[in-house]
Formats: sequence, structure tokens, C-alpha cells
Amino acid sequence: MKHFFARYIGGRGGSRPLDFWGVGVPLVALALSVPVLVVLSSVFKPTGEVWRHLAATVLPDYVGNSLLLMLGVGFGTLLIGVSCAWVCTLCRFPGRRFFQWALLLPMAMPAYIIAYTYTGMLDFTGPLQTALRAWFEWGHGDYWFPEIRSLPGAVLMLSLVLYPYVYLLARAAFLEQSVCVLEASRTLGCGPWRSFFSVALPMARPAIIAGLTLALMETLADFGTVQYFGVDTFTTGIFRTWYGLGDIDAASQLAALMMTFVLVLIVLERWSRHRARYHNTGQRHQDLPGYQLCGGRALAAFAVCLLPLMLGFLLPAAQLGAWAWATWEHTFDADFLVLMRNSLLLAAGAALLTLTLALLLAYGKRLRPTPVIRVGVQVASMGYAVPGLVIAIGVIIPFAWLDNTVDSWMRDNFNISTGLLLSGTVAALLFAYVARFMAVALHAVEAGLGKVKQSMDDAARVMGMRPFQVLRRVHLPVLRGSLLTALLLVFVDVLKELPATLVLRPFNFNTLAVRAFELASDEFLAESSLAALAIVAAGIVPVILLSLTIARSRREQK
Repeated sequence: MKHFFARYIGGRGGSRPLDFWGVGVPLVALALSVPVLVVLSSVFKPTGEVWRHLAATVLPDYVGNSLLLMLGVGFGTLLIGVSCAWVCTLCRFPGRRFFQWALLLPMAMPAYIIAYTYTGMLDFTGPLQTALRAWFEWGHGDYWFPEIRSLPGAVLMLSLVLYPYVYLLARAAFLEQSVCVLEASRTLGCGPWRSFFSVALPMARPAIIAGLTLALMETLADFGTVQYFGVDTFTTGIFRTWYGLGDIDAASQLAALMMTFVLVLIVLERWSRHRARYHNTGQRHQDLPGYQLCGGRALAAFAVCLLPLMLGFLLPAAQLGAWAWATWEHTFDADFLVLMRNSLLLAAGAALLTLTLALLLAYGKRLRPTPVIRVGVQVASMGYAVPGLVIAIGVIIPFAWLDNTVDSWMRDNFNISTGLLLSGTVAALLFAYVARFMAVALHAVEAGLGKVKQSMDDAARVMGMRPFQVLRRVHLPVLRGSLLTALLLVFVDVLKELPATLVLRPFNFNTLAVRAFELASDEFLAESSLAALAIVAAGIVPVILLSLTIARSRREQK
């Protein structure tokens, strides 16, 4: 045992004694892995009557609808994301510079908010159908109109807000492609379309698949849209099993089955890159050869970019603004200010805590790159691939067990009931946020640490600095930009998170996301607009930062 700890948890070569980094980092990683491990362990529990009832009745619907939803969203995000990325990167037409960053704006629009907005606009009592009936003097049953609250409607809503994942990574891949390869394809007589399908698209395939995988994970994780549209998927099934049937074991087994879908997506993404190698042949990145578009082609390119931007952001944001303006007198009150305070404090606290632990894990991995620490940090960052509702189940089970154990011990020894110490508290909610969004902060911090040469650490240690001093005086000044980016991204993600907040929030504790969901579920769509608009406004800042980062990376490579 001593040899194991010295070799796999101690320092390089097992020569360093165990210290804070060798022990603290694995413990933190293990704690953050608990929700995922708890859910996965539920597959070993014996199945009960509720699970057998689910398997015989509604489980096929959950699986089928989830697969159809993923298939539809996958096709939609690929079509929109790849086409817009190619047009904005390799074509020259009026408005291109605007669309390069503006096409990321739908990323700031949570799927459940755009679902509420389009329902209000396209429903039977909405402005569009009301205007059609007035213009053509139609009555009920005189005409057909597509039903927005349906599986195709959910596919459309999710595609409109998730295509930026594919667009973002596809455009970055197109920007990084060597100008020599594309010019060689032109020399061989390839036109724009043939060059795209034969050269650019295969080279960008790993990035496109990675973006598609992220979009499909978000599709599986969605709760607000499918719940509001009445589409039975894994997330709605887990929620109903937990709250409707009162069986958390069956809900956790559903969650474990859902996690197999996530793991399959991760494996497929890794497999798609198997033995695929793409290398640039030029030493410097020159300006990419652009196709100058004129006339009808320029108009078509403009329309290709404008349509997803208008449907995914401009139109719903304008409708939210109109509703907010019409209802602000009775929605912007003391209760709304309390919601804003709760949301901002919760998001800020979770972002600071997540960033602190991410810095601890990333620096500990750099300082002690042992097998246990590397694997532990990797497992601790799996939470982002897991839906918020699954994380909530993985948090509530161990917390409830701990609460009951402490309460039972206190009753037996002191005849005192401690009640619920952790369950239903802000602490449980913060823990779920940290476990869910650790990967967001960790990747940003690791990218920043990767820019600091190991020789700088060695030089600081030779001068007598201890690890904490090296972190504070050498790394933190260099990491300032990466830390700010990570803090902002986690802040916005927490602000938008709905299912975990809905399940784990304390009694009588609401946030902007929960309030918007409750009002929309009660058909008060206009009244929910102010809370929804506040969430969208907060999400715009990191979207713009992402676009600027991509443009800056291209300039730095020249």
C-alpha cells in the first residue's frame, strides 16, 4: 500500500513525500466525481415494480423520442452550422464581418426561452394566427397550421440555439486550414463546391464532429423545451418518476440509462478521429483565398446567414423585448429584484468556487502529473457531459443518506433531531453547479497553464519559492485572461441552468430561470419575458468574447 501511494499519488518517480497536492487534489477530484459515480452505481440495484412498469409502458417512448430528437437536431445543426461557417470564412459578400460574430448570438438564448417565445407567437391565440384569421375571415377549423408544441417543433427550437456549437468549431477549423492546400485544389481545377466537399470538409471533420457531439449532449440534457412541448424524453421521464411516482431508485436507473447515451456519444466522437491526421503544409497562415460573390450569389449567401440569426435570436429577442415593455410595470417589482439578487449571488458564488477548485486541480495536475491525479481530474470534469437533472439525482442521493445518518446518530445518542443539514440547501445547489460546470473552468485554466513553460516553474523553485508562491507570483499574472474567461462562462451557465436548480433549490428560493419556467408553464408567457430577457442579456457577453478570441487566434498565426 505504501508503495502504491508513493508511486501513483506521490511526486515524479515516487520520490516525493505525500503533501497537500498529492492528497488534496485526488480528494477534491473524488468529491466532484461522486454525483456521476452514484448514478452509475444505480445499475447494480435490484429493479423494483416501478422500473418494471416503466420498462413495459413508457420506456420505449423515452428512448424513441430521445433518438428522434437527437437525429433531427444533429441534422439541423450540421446543415446550419457548417454552411454558415463555410460561407463566412471562404466567401466575400456584404455583411460578412457582421455575421462572423453575430451568428454566435443564438448561443445566448436558452432553448426553453426560445420555446416559450415561439409558442407565444405561433400558438392559436398568438399574433400570427390571430392576424391570419382576421385577414382571411377564418374560423376555428377552417385552416391548418403546424403545431409548434410537438417533436418537430422541439427539433427546430433546439437546432436554432445549438447550431453555434458546430458553427464555432467548424469556422475555427476552416480558419486554421492551410492556404497551400486550398490553392492546390484550385490549381487542379476544383471549383468552390468541389473544393469544399473534397478538401475543406474532410479536413474539418474532427472539429465538426466535436461540435455536433456538444450539441447532441445539450439536446439530451434539455428539460425545459421538451417538458413545455409535451415530448416524452429521458429528462421528462426522470422528473416524473422522481416527483410523480416518488421512486428515486427508478429515477436514478433511468438516469444511468440516459448516461449510456452520453458515453456512446463520447466514444463515437473519439472513434471518428481514429487514425485521422490532418497537417498544414505551410509554415505561416496567410489570408485564406476568398470567393468574391456578386449579385444573386451574394444575396443567397446573405440570406443563408441572416435566416438562422433572425430565427434564432433577432426575432425572439424582439418579441421578448416587446412583451417586457408591455408588462414591466407589474413585473419589475420587489419580487423581481429578489430574483435577480438570488440569481446573481448564486451564479457569482458558484463561478468563484468552481474557478478556485479548477485552479487547484489544474495546478495540482501540472505539479504532480501522477496516474491517479490525471485520471481523477479527468473524471471530475465529466460532469459537463452529464445533464443537470442527472447531476441533481447524483447529489440528492448521497446528501440525503448523509443527512439521515447524522440525524439517526444524533437521535440515538442525544435524542436530538438534526433534520436536513445539506439536502434542500444552497450548499447542495452550489455543489451541483461545481460538479456540472467544472469542465468549463478546468479547460480554460489548463489552456492558460499550457502557455507557461515548465522552465519558469523550475526557475522559481530554484529561487526558493514554494508551490503556492509560484502559483501566486508566476502563474496568476499570466492566467488573468483565462481566469476571467472561465469565471464569465461558468457565471452565465449557472444563470441559465434550469433542471438542477428546479430540483435542488431551497424551499421558497427562486431564480430567474425557475421563475421564467414557472410563469411560462402557467401560460403567462408575456409575464415571463422580463426574467427571460435578463438571462439572454447576460449570455451575450461571453458569446462576443468567443468570437473575438477566434478572430484574434487567426491574426496571431499570420
